[in-house]
Amino acid sequence: MRSDSLTSALLALSSGTVLVGAAVALWRRTARGIVRAMQLQGVALAATALVLGLQLHIALLLVTASLMVAVKVVVIPLLLQRLVALDPSNAESDPVVNVPASLVAVVVLTLVAFYATRPLVRAVSGVPVTLAPFGLATVLIGFFILVARRKVVSQMVGLLLIDNGIALVALLLTTGVPLLVELGGTLDVLLVVVVLRVLATRLHAELGVLDLDALKELHD
Repeated sequence: MRSDSLTSALLALSSGTVLVGAAVALWRRTARGIVRAMQLQGVALAATALVLGLQLHIALLLVTASLMVAVKVVVIPLLLQRLVALDPSNAESDPVVNVPASLVAVVVLTLVAFYATRPLVRAVSGVPVTLAPFGLATVLIGFFILVARRKVVSQMVGLLLIDNGIALVALLLTTGVPLLVELGGTLDVLLVVVVLRVLATRLHAELGVLDLDALKELHD
């Protein structure tokens, strides 16, 4: 019984940290701070897979956790940090939605996620299912970042938050996704990050900034 309580507490902590990481990514203005928040979220997501793997004695979940650490905590943040190094002053100085309003949006989107998943939580018992709203809220915040932020790094982090939220929901609702599915999804995200980094580097070489609004200057 004590072991089950500890597992439930650890799952709640790691799932909550995933959501907090999304909120911090929206709150921070500096690109470095946004990347660090996303990196923290990757650690929490890997911890969720690790806890589930240890609880259920599923070796593939332990492999999944290792894969998440390698890609979401090490490789992708490293690629983003190198992109940030091109423009150290790259910050969300004039976002579409200001920070106070963005934080209010985080609360509203979280409430929407909990309301939308309420029938599922009532129908299916178990601690992992009750934590699924954290993943859905992370997805919604990721979409909000895509709309409310204009810097290239912020846009890339928004995509990563959506992927992390989907991964969290999949882990909690299916008690782990097949390794090949997770591997394919992770490699797809990694490929997207690499391609976007190349495009962002080209944008910086042409215009000297990493702001999507600068693309308006490219039209004839």
